[in-house]
Formats: sequence, C-alpha cells, structure tokens
Amino acid sequence: MLEDVPLPSGWRWSPLKHLTTTLRRGSVPAYVDHGPIRVVSQASNQLTGLDWERTRFHDYPGDPRNLKGHIQHGDILINSTGRGTLGRVGRFTGCPDNKPCIADTHVTVARVDRSAWDERFAFYYLGSSLFSDYMNSNLVVGSTNQIELSNDGLSNSPGIMPPLDEQWRISDFLDAETGRIDRLIFLREQQFSALTERASAEVSERFFPGILASPLGDYPWRWLPKLDSSTPLVRLGYVCRIQGGVTLDGTREIDDKSVTRPYLRVANVQADHVDLSSVSEITVPLPVAARSALRPGDVLMTEGGDIDKLGRGTVWRGEIPGALHQNHIFALRPDKNRLDPEYLALLTQSLHGRCYFESTGVRSTNLASTNSTKVLAFPIPLPKLSRQRELIAIVHKSLGSTREAKDGIERQISLLAERRQALITAAVTGQMDVTTAGRAAVG
Repeated sequence: MLEDVPLPSGWRWSPLKHLTTTLRRGSVPAYVDHGPIRVVSQASNQLTGLDWERTRFHDYPGDPRNLKGHIQHGDILINSTGRGTLGRVGRFTGCPDNKPCIADTHVTVARVDRSAWDERFAFYYLGSSLFSDYMNSNLVVGSTNQIELSNDGLSNSPGIMPPLDEQWRISDFLDAETGRIDRLIFLREQQFSALTERASAEVSERFFPGILASPLGDYPWRWLPKLDSSTPLVRLGYVCRIQGGVTLDGTREIDDKSVTRPYLRVANVQADHVDLSSVSEITVPLPVAARSALRPGDVLMTEGGDIDKLGRGTVWRGEIPGALHQNHIFALRPDKNRLDPEYLALLTQSLHGRCYFESTGVRSTNLASTNSTKVLAFPIPLPKLSRQRELIAIVHKSLGSTREAKDGIERQISLLAERRQALITAAVTGQMDVTTAGRAAVG
C-alpha cells in the first residue's frame, strides 16, 4: 500500500478528493472537422506532453466553462480507459491557438486545491512510477481491453502532502532536472529520426535507382524514376492474397469449442519489427480463429493510424504459434514462388511505398486509413525471385550499422526515461534533499 511508504517528518497522506476541487471524467464530444472547442483525448495525452495534432473539435454554441470536461490552466489529465494508455498523466498549460479545451469521457480532469497542493507537485506525483504502479494494482476494473480506472477508487487514493513551501522547492527542482533529461531525449529522438530517414533513402535507391534525384513526374506515380524495362510493375494482388483479422465483438457466442489465442493489435505492428512486449488474448469460436490465424512469412500491415505510418509492412516470423490478428491489421500472404515477403516489407518502407499509401489513404482530422482494395492495387516492381533476394541481402548488409546505431539510441532513451522516473519518485516521496541535489547539479 502507498501509505506504507515512509515519509519525512511533517509530510502526510491525504485522499485525492481532499486535495482536488475537481476530479471527474470529461464530456461526450459532438465531433466536427472544425469547431470552437478542442477535445483532448487519450491519444493526444502523451507522455511527452499534449499532442495538439491529435486533438479534434467539439461543436458547442454555449459557454465552454459550462461543460463538465472544461480544462483550465494547470489541470492534470489522467487517461482512464484502455490497456496501454490507462494511467498516462499530462498537464494542461494552454492551447497553442488559444481555443477553449475539454477532455473527453476517457480522460479524468484533476484540478488541485491550491491551498493544499501545488499543481506541479501533483502532476509529478500522479505521474510517478509509485502512483502508476498503485493505479494498475488497485484501481483498474473490467477485463480484456475494456479496463478503466475506478472513479471512486481514484477519489479515495492517497496523495502525498508535504508542506507547501517544500512542494514548491521539489517542483522547481524537478522542472529543472526533468527539463535537462527531456532535452537529451529530444536530441536522441532527432538522431533516431535522421537514421530512419537514412534507412528509407537506402532502401528507396536500391529498389528504385534515381527516385530521390530523378523522378519522372509521370501520372499516376509521379515520384517514380525511369524503371528497368526488364522489371515489370505489377499490382500486388497479382502475386499476393490478403487476410482479414478478428473483430472484437462482445455479443459473439462462446461455447465449449471456442479457443483462447494471443492476438496482435495495431500497437504491436511497427515499421520494421513486431513489438511483442504486450500481447493481448481473445476467446473466439474455432472457425473464427482459423480464418484469422497468422502464418510465418505473412507481411503485417496496419489499416489505419498516423498518415506517415500507414501501410508500412513487417514480416511475421511465427514468433508466437497460433497467434491471430485484429481486423485493423492486414495479413498479406505472398505467392512465395514469385514474391519474397521480406522484399515486400522493404518495398512498403521505401519512398515509393510511403508516397503510394499517403496519396491513396483516406484522411480524417488527424488520422488516415486504407483498405484491402488499395493495398492489393499497390504497384510493385517484380524482378525474378533470385534478384529480389539479392536486393534484400544488399539492403540488410547496408542497413546493419544503421540498425545497431538505432538500437543504441533506443537503449539510451530508455535509460534516460528510467532515470527521469527514478528522480521524480525519489523527490516526491522525500527520499532526496532537493536543495542539496539542486546545488550539486548547478555545481
């Protein structure tokens, strides 16, 4: 229990309901393409801060202050539903276009009582690994992907309450120290992005020589250079089948012949690898499982998401036997006598793949989607299988050092994030003297 954590003299525990003036979920939005009010959702409430490109708009003619989910400067936002996002904490410090903002019903708005709690200290405490672990262990209700935070449980959760002047010192210290760490993480992420662009350029030039410097501008694929006449450009559907995934359906009948299988979600499919750090399970009738089972050599491709990630493929190598895939993921099954799965996955990561899926994708306010017809219409150069494998070997050899560098950067980012969390937890629980630590950092 949190209350078992020893606190310095003069510090005490108090329920969050006694430290906040507002602690409740947001409003149900009436979404429009453009409106007078911005809506902050779980997708826009990121660990790195509020992502305004992921916000949407709410149509409301009245005073936004009358809305339950209205957000004020300094409010703390807690993602409150869904596996993978639940418990993520952000802080609202204003909207870049000065529009009024609300949180939707999947986000809890916590407005602190400033006579008892410094809003910055509250933000650091609620976002600490200490409180995150407590939330996941004690406040989560529901099952599978329908989990959410218990409102009553959150309200009665213990908050740490040092004297106010100590809260201000801790907040000043953490502002400075996490700011330094955040700048380092930002620089590493910039390096990672540059290496990703380099890898894409390498794949693009190997598969389409001249694509970066000499595009022909010919309709409909204006970005393509002059292609080798010996290599035909064919529709992907000519050499590949596509398999749909399993749909989440709470009304589906389950019987004694149903099976429980691991299944991949959109979050598991990355640009050049499958992320298996968190894999869900689903129980479905056996015929449904059979229709959505993955096979080694399938190329996984997401149906929707950020426009720059749309259509990127990665090869499934049978890492989890019997795994299924969600309906928002396509499983492409190449004719292995004519198309190498690795060759197809690399094509989707090339400039040609990016331009095709970005130009054919259907865009909404901040997301994009494709469909099976457009995927199967993807025009691919189809050399002989032996040549495809030669190109794969050349590209993989060339990208080896880039992959190593990216792995190193990811490890550094992970260590910096761990250091950031450890620092926050130590400071908000009084395990370190921030005055002494601050002087040491300055020196």
